[in-house]
Amino acid sequence: MTTLFSLIVIFAVGYLIVKRYNPQTTLFIGGMILMVAGIFFETGMPLPESASSGSVALDIFTFVKQTTSKTVAGLGLIIMAVGGFAHYMDHIGASRALVSIAIKPLEYFKAPYLVMALGYLIGQFLNIFIPSASGLGLLLMVTLYPILVRLGVSKMSATAVIATAACLDLGPASGNANLAARTADMPVTEYFISYQLPVALITMVTIAILHLFVQRWFDRREVENNDTEISASESECNPPIWYALLPVIPLALLLIFSPMAIESVKIDVVTAMFVSIAVAMLCETFRRKPKSVFSDILVYFDSMGRQFARVVTLVVAGQTFAHGLKTTGLLNTVIDGALAASVSPALMVILMVLIIALAAIIMGSGNAPFFSFAAIVPDIAGKVGIPAVAMLMPMQLASGIARSMSPITGAVVAVAGVAGVSPFELVKRTAIPMVGALIVSTAASLVIGV
Repeated sequence: MTTLFSLIVIFAVGYLIVKRYNPQTTLFIGGMILMVAGIFFETGMPLPESASSGSVALDIFTFVKQTTSKTVAGLGLIIMAVGGFAHYMDHIGASRALVSIAIKPLEYFKAPYLVMALGYLIGQFLNIFIPSASGLGLLLMVTLYPILVRLGVSKMSATAVIATAACLDLGPASGNANLAARTADMPVTEYFISYQLPVALITMVTIAILHLFVQRWFDRREVENNDTEISASESECNPPIWYALLPVIPLALLLIFSPMAIESVKIDVVTAMFVSIAVAMLCETFRRKPKSVFSDILVYFDSMGRQFARVVTLVVAGQTFAHGLKTTGLLNTVIDGALAASVSPALMVILMVLIIALAAIIMGSGNAPFFSFAAIVPDIAGKVGIPAVAMLMPMQLASGIARSMSPITGAVVAVAGVAGVSPFELVKRTAIPMVGALIVSTAASLVIGV
C-alpha cells in the first residue's frame, strides 16, 4: 500500500513539473506528503527521536528548516558565490573578452565544418569559466555564430553546436558538479580533475565528431536562408583584452592551492570567488570612478540572491522530496528488489542515468532532476557495492547532456530565439550528438569509476 501511494505521489509530482508548475513548491509538497504517509503507515519518521521537536507534525517542518540551514551554509553558499561571480564577470565585460580571445583563431580556418567542431570544443572549454549555459550560449551567438555562418555552415547547424556548448557542466564553477562532489564527500577539485575531466575529454571529442558529420548531413538535405544578423544586444562596455584573465582566476587559485601544486595552503571555492571579485574590483578602479565600482558590487550580491531563490531552494526541495521517499521505504524496496534480482552495479548506474536523462528532457532542466535524486545516491551505491562518485558522475553528466535535447531548456530557447529558428527543430539537430555523448560518458564513467 505504501509503495503504491509513493508511486502515485511521484507520478503527480512529475506531471505537475511537466505542466510547468513551480518545481520547488511541487517538490516541497510532494516530500511533505510522503513524510505524512511515512508517519501514517509507520514506515519512517521525518526526524530521529534524538532530534525530534516532540511533535511528528512539527518534525516535518523542522526537517525542512534543518536542511535549509545546512544547505545554505555549505553547498548553497558555493552556488550563490559562483553565480554572483559569473554575473559580475558578464557585467564588467570580462566574459565577453574571454570568448573573443578564445574564438579568434577560428577565423583563420577555411574548412567550415571543422571550424564548427572546433567551435564546440572551445565553447565547452569556456563553460569551465562561464557556468551559465544560457549566458555562454548568448555570448557565442554574437561571436562564434557569425563566423560559422560566413564560412558556409547553416544557421541551424551553427545554433545547434552553440546550444550544446555547455552540455557537460564542467568544473568547480558548476552547481551540479559541486553537489556531486559534496555528496561523494570529496573536494570539488579532486572530483573535477580525477573523475570528471578524463570522462569529459573523451565525451567532448565524441560530440565534436558527431556534430561534424550530423550537421553536415542535415545541411545537405536542407536549404535555408543564412542570415548573419544577430538580435542579441551587444554589451555597452568595451573592456581591455586582458580582462579575459579575470574569469580564469578562481580555477587557477583552486588548482594552485591544491595537492597537485601547493599543498600547504588550502582554499575553497567560495574563498576563491571572493578573492577573484576583489581582484576584479581593483582592476575596475583603474578604468572607472570608484563610486561606480562600489555601486556595481550590488550586481554580485543581487545575483547571489537570485541563485538562492532559483537554485538553492531547488536543492532543499529536492532533498525534502528524497527524504520523503526514504520515510515511505520506497527506496529500500527498490534497492532490495534490485539486489534480490542480482542487478549488477553497472546496470544500476545505467538505470539511474536513464531516469535522470528522461527527467531532464521532460523538465527542460539539468538541475531539477539531479538535485532531486543526488541525495539518495550514496545509499543506493553503498548497497550495490560501488563508490558514490561512480554513480553520481555519470548522472551529473547525463543531466546536462539530456537537457540539451529538450526544446524547453533555457539555453536552447535563448539561442534559438536569437537565430530566429524553432527550438523544436533545433533539438532534432542536437539529439544524435547528445545521445552519443550519453552513451560514451556513461561507458567511460563505468570504466573509470566502477
